[in-house]
Order: sequence, then C-alpha cells, then structure tokens
Amino acid sequence: AIKMILPHLSGEKDLVKAFIDEAKVAALLSHPNIVQIYDFGLMENSYFIAMEYLFGKDLRHIFQKAREKEAPLSLEHALYITARICSGLGYAHKLADLQGKPLQLIHRDISPQNILITYGGEVKIVDFGIAKAAGQSSTTQHGSIKGKVAYMSPEQASGEKIDQRSDIFSTGILLYEMLTQKRMFTGDTMEVLDKVRK
Repeated sequence: AIKMILPHLSGEKDLVKAFIDEAKVAALLSHPNIVQIYDFGLMENSYFIAMEYLFGKDLRHIFQKAREKEAPLSLEHALYITARICSGLGYAHKLADLQGKPLQLIHRDISPQNILITYGGEVKIVDFGIAKAAGQSSTTQHGSIKGKVAYMSPEQASGEKIDQRSDIFSTGILLYEMLTQKRMFTGDTMEVLDKVRK
C-alpha cells in the first residue's frame, strides 16, 4: 500500500514535516502487530510511504457490522484483539534508539480506525502519523490536542503532558466498547471532550 500527500497539499510545510516525521518513526517499528513500513521517499515532488498491504477491516467497521447483525464480539475475540494491541504497544513503548536510549514513543491515536484485523486473523496497529518520541523536536505544544477525542485519556483531552499510559487508557476504551457494543463517550465533539476530561 502506498500512502502519499495529495499534490495540492504538498506545499504545506507543516503537513510535509508531519508526514516525514511519521515515516521516520514508523521505519523504526518492526513488530507483528504493527503495520510494516518498507520504504519512504520523494518521487516527482511527492513524498510517499510504502507499507504492507493489509487485507481486512478496521475495528470501526467490525463494530458497525456487529451492531447491524446484533452479533457482538465474543469475550474471547475481544480479549485476543486487546492482547495483540497491547503487544504492539508494549513493543513501541519500550523501543530504544541505536545507543539504547528509550524513545518513549506514544501512538496518541489508538482508536477503532487505527486497529486493523486481517482476514487471516492478524491484529495490526496502523497510522503512527501523530506518534511522537519524547526527544523529537516537533512534539505537540502543551495545550494542543491531536487524536480522536472519544478515545483519549483525560490528560490528552486536557492538552496536558502524556506518557505511554495514555495509549493504554485508549486501549481500555476499545475493550469496553468491544464488550458492551456501546460507545463509552457519546454526544457532539464538545460534549465528548468535556466527558473525557472529567
């Protein structure tokens, strides 16, 4: 699969920098529960990321079909998916640079859209697009929020400094929703943001 910046957006420096940062972070990751990145580059004035093609559906689609068919995920499947997410996150959270210094990587957007289940039963975390390593110069400014509000930790939703526990909190929300077939936080964006912060 090829991920590219649309040509009309290639002049936006912040977007290009975020795309390059994503490629740098993702290139470090090699784990069976994280989408594999094969190549990154610039071709005909367009940046691209070449990654493994995953034949399956994301968790959002699976939630939707389960509700439509009134066939909730079994406890066994929900726990399996959660365990695989935790395995991938555990690897990313412990990742160190070549000198052995921990990168303190945080995904920051663990949500149904970013968990893909292949038809072969593999569970993959995708889109490290807003993931940040602790020492990275482009860390999100204090007070700004990035990610899907309904899956954030209270600290992330408040724009506070976060650590890897924020990803674990988001994973807990996914487990809750797999087991109950209900959204943990409902309402419009501002209502959800207020609920998450509390």
